[in-house]
Amino acid sequence: MKSFTNTVLMVRPANFGYNAETAENNAFQTKLDMSTDEVRLKAREEFDEMVSLLRSKEVEVIVIEDTEVPIKPDAIFPNNWFSTHQGSIAIYPMHAMSRRVERRGDIIDNLMSANHYASIRDYTHNEQLDIILEGTGSLILDRDNMIAYACTSVRTHEQLFLQWCQDYRYEPMSFLATDRHDQAIYHTNVMMALGSEYVVICMDSIKDLTDRQKLLDSFSATGKEVITISFEQMEQFAGNMLQVEDPDGKPYLVMSKTAYETLDQSQITQIEQYAEILSPDITLIETIGGGSVRCMMAEIFA
Repeated sequence: MKSFTNTVLMVRPANFGYNAETAENNAFQTKLDMSTDEVRLKAREEFDEMVSLLRSKEVEVIVIEDTEVPIKPDAIFPNNWFSTHQGSIAIYPMHAMSRRVERRGDIIDNLMSANHYASIRDYTHNEQLDIILEGTGSLILDRDNMIAYACTSVRTHEQLFLQWCQDYRYEPMSFLATDRHDQAIYHTNVMMALGSEYVVICMDSIKDLTDRQKLLDSFSATGKEVITISFEQMEQFAGNMLQVEDPDGKPYLVMSKTAYETLDQSQITQIEQYAEILSPDITLIETIGGGSVRCMMAEIFA
């Protein structure tokens, strides 16, 4: 099975906007003084430009149009509610009530028929117990070495993380990560991105020295060069990146323009040893939505 994909699914937003419910535990969201129509139009423009950039590098992008109703301000971030794996699709419980309506049976049906997945693993019943695991926001997957990394939070419940790892036969690697104000980081993919031979990570967010060493040992054992980012860089979405590839296997690391501009030259040089950088400008989406490029791309593996 391939570890990095040539195909991503993205949802073109109909009603993108500030979500006060998710802002309760997402410190990355900021409300802007813009009209609803201005926000929605600009979000679609940024989305379309990102899709065009990916397609220019022969990355296959499946674009799904968001439905007008119900209104889903965060539909642009589909990686939180489903993930694909060899032979199966996983569907996840979401913390915010307003986000649970993003799950669409038609998308799952289309993926099932196009890719011949044998099964669906549905974890959504855990919402009744407030046990949450938000897809590849919560899970950083080393598919080569079958290791799953996760920082625990209200959106990443350790019990369900361990259950997921048992179901998919991954080695679990959980830890606690906090921001500079000692608040739990809401998603693992905010502070960590895993590439073929490297990992971009905010090590300062991991206060527990045992956890930190456990991670460093795992990265060393799996041949990953550690590229560290600061709290300030993490706050500019420098941890929210995704490696994809073209049909010939050429690797690209997708990060936002904001993230790219916060990196220093030595970090860029480190990354460019392994992948060409693509950096679309999605400033409005990440400012209002509190998520960046990685959250916008659901990887498709068959």
